[in-house]
Amino acid sequence: MVRSVLAGFGGYLPANRVTNDDLARRVETSDAWIRERTGIEARHFAAEGELTSDLATAAARAALADAGLDAQAVDLIVLATATPDQTFPATAVRVQAALGCRPGTPAFDVQAVCSGFLYALGVADSMVKAGLARTALVIGAETFSRILDFNDRTTCVLFGDGAGAVVLQASEAEGGLEVPGIHSVHLHADGRHQGLLYVDGGPSSTRTVGVVHMQGREVFRHAVNNLHAVVVEALAAHGLTPADLDWLVPHQANQRILDGTARKLEIDPARVVSTVAQHANTSAASVPLALSVARADGRLKRGDLIALEALGGGFTWGAALVRL
Repeated sequence: MVRSVLAGFGGYLPANRVTNDDLARRVETSDAWIRERTGIEARHFAAEGELTSDLATAAARAALADAGLDAQAVDLIVLATATPDQTFPATAVRVQAALGCRPGTPAFDVQAVCSGFLYALGVADSMVKAGLARTALVIGAETFSRILDFNDRTTCVLFGDGAGAVVLQASEAEGGLEVPGIHSVHLHADGRHQGLLYVDGGPSSTRTVGVVHMQGREVFRHAVNNLHAVVVEALAAHGLTPADLDWLVPHQANQRILDGTARKLEIDPARVVSTVAQHANTSAASVPLALSVARADGRLKRGDLIALEALGGGFTWGAALVRL
């Protein structure tokens, strides 16, 4: 059986670090107000002229270097973003060109907002298992600062910009759950709740980009319930419980959501990777960014069993069970 092994990890944050106090000089808010409600201390905003593809390319280069590969080895790029450089072409093709991948290498975008990386991971994993690729780049990248309303203090303080990437490589190693690789991906959506978290623009509707709108309390409730359920689903598919996990790597939306999900799963918070304090919510970039940080600082080790999870506008949500 072919499995996709996570062979390399990379992340990138723009140089412009924006603290809560920096935002308080622009918006009616305060460091204490933001920390108490979200756990966020700072976030990074892309510089003028710095594009989502620039962030994605930097993260992809870091992931390839971590895997000991060059761009010529890549035969698939799947990029998750809700903030593409342009309506078309796909941001992934700009990354393909910037990296110097072989001409003809498939490259396309996936849009599932904050769940985008999980959706992209599922697509790439399926293509590797089907024999359509041997080495895939899966990227989450966002410049969410470009779609924030800085008159709305309830949303503009939550988000940041960044990119994260992983390299998947096909492996034919025999064995069960002890073998490294993606063991399952579980994806869901429920469009009935699209009005709770959305951007009020688009080419087909307004011919504008629009800005983020969110009903925070309702999103919080759905997030904790759905994320708990999908992690349990992923574990149950293999006869496991949360106690069997070494780490939970969640979407970094809000520390209260991370804590609420951990309590519901009865997981020790010390086994939950949290980067939200310094990154804020980077949407599709948050899970791969958290992976790259926790891998680099030594928390995530080869052989660990980890669950990834995320929920985003739509609603979309998902989880993946991975042996590193």
